[in-house]
Amino acid sequence: MDHHHSGAEGRGLTRSAISATLHCLTGCAIGEILGMVIGTALGWGNLGTIVLSVVLAFVFGYSLTMAPVLRAGVGLTAALGVAFAADTVSIAVMEIVDNLFMVLIPGAMDAGLTTWLFWLSLAASLAIAFALTVPVNRALIARGKGHAVVHHYH
Repeated sequence: MDHHHSGAEGRGLTRSAISATLHCLTGCAIGEILGMVIGTALGWGNLGTIVLSVVLAFVFGYSLTMAPVLRAGVGLTAALGVAFAADTVSIAVMEIVDNLFMVLIPGAMDAGLTTWLFWLSLAASLAIAFALTVPVNRALIARGKGHAVVHHYH
């Protein structure tokens, strides 16, 4: 089915997608940065560091979504279901993009925590992941999925 949105409605949808993606970026960035820092500081290889970063991104991303849902009086199991429905696709896209970017930048994963290469690559990877995830979230919200699931709990 082809969905067309009027100018005002389309802008509102885009604003909602940007807001949802910023929310996702917050959790992803906390987990991603923490995972990269821990893995790099411990001298782990790329795979171990990336796995830790992805796991932490999902943990923090889901936690940030669940907090207001739990405050709204929803039980833990239901709140977890809301978080899974709201954030799984967004976090997955963001994590694939930002970790792929980090791996593709020569030396970024091995640069170490005290180098500009590491931090600039990480910042750029998150910015690119944000830009590529906004349209994904926009499509999900337009269909009543993704972060649209959370809105009535805020």
